[in-house]
Amino acid sequence: MFDYKTTMNALIQKEVDEGRVNGASALVLQGDKEIYYYNYGYADKENGKPMKHDTIIRLFSMTKPITAAAVMILVERGELDVRDAVATYLPAFQNQKVWTEKGPVPVERDVTIWDLLNMTSGIPYPNEEDEPGRQMGAVLKELITRREKGEWVDTLEYANQIATVPLCFQPGDRWMYGFSADILGAVVEVVSGMRYSEFLKKELFEPLEMKDTGFFVPEEKRERFAQIYEWCEEEAVLKPFLKSHLGEYYNEDVAFESGGAGLVSTLADYSHFASMMLHRGMYKGKRILGKRTVQFMTTNYLTEYQRRTCDWDSVRGYGYNCLMRILVDQGAAGTNAPLGEFGWDGWTGNYVTMVPDEDLIFLYFIQRCGAGMTPAVRKLRMATFAACEVEA
Repeated sequence: MFDYKTTMNALIQKEVDEGRVNGASALVLQGDKEIYYYNYGYADKENGKPMKHDTIIRLFSMTKPITAAAVMILVERGELDVRDAVATYLPAFQNQKVWTEKGPVPVERDVTIWDLLNMTSGIPYPNEEDEPGRQMGAVLKELITRREKGEWVDTLEYANQIATVPLCFQPGDRWMYGFSADILGAVVEVVSGMRYSEFLKKELFEPLEMKDTGFFVPEEKRERFAQIYEWCEEEAVLKPFLKSHLGEYYNEDVAFESGGAGLVSTLADYSHFASMMLHRGMYKGKRILGKRTVQFMTTNYLTEYQRRTCDWDSVRGYGYNCLMRILVDQGAAGTNAPLGEFGWDGWTGNYVTMVPDEDLIFLYFIQRCGAGMTPAVRKLRMATFAACEVEA
């Protein structure tokens, strides 16, 4: 049998030494026991700050599973129904249009909470590939400009402006990644009567002891905040990324609390959330979500027809539910992970997976723009799933 820790260390070191990332951290837990932990390289290379266990990173889309959990807390309490129309809570979503080759047409039915949880809403991210994506880019640019001028542009305003863009398809037709989770954050605000950050702090971050997770980085923690990097083709090096991507902003006066991409966290903090999900809603004897609720959240409900567009490399062989991938076909995914493995990743390459059959959590944090699921992650996963029975 190969030496698991030596293999993992070598893979991570190679990523840094060959310049694909400036720093990386990995954590593997099994049965709540740490079986692997490693940091290598820099959280901020320019200032000589090494990656550490408590380095604060931008989660980007790893925010999404937390948003799904927040929504399901309200569902359990009877304050929300997954079949509710989004317009019930956000009137701007009434009478939406769907873009077609002949122009906009009326929706056949309203977008629902369920559509948002499963990314079948038709709400796009900004892109140049279609008219709704181009319109969304213009809307987002205007929102960011307003914010940069000092205007208070909050979560509800983002949702209301996103609602003005035509959908890419009729609700429920297929899977497509977009602003769905951000709309869910606004729904949570309306239903709870609290700012989204306040709801998350009360219902998830405090009971899960996630002390370094939130939508901003306090001044006293700025020394631990990792730099984000982008690849410079001209010089073939990583350089600090200093622009706003989707409107993210990490100072204490943050207005837009993005349910899809806005949180920061640490390896330790996110492992607490992952542990709660892995243990069907329990964390250190505290019930956060019901067992059946988590089982519901981590079961694929996309139809084969809806999954026809679920074809990214990172989701090939997976279904989707509650803003997470769920493994349904090992061959298509090219993985030795057990069926039912679930999790998500972020734009900067940070990654989480949870494996109920092995009582296993795998976390990998980097900060490189547009990284997604890297070849290194695939190798680290394969090594971990191969060794987990030995290490248990």
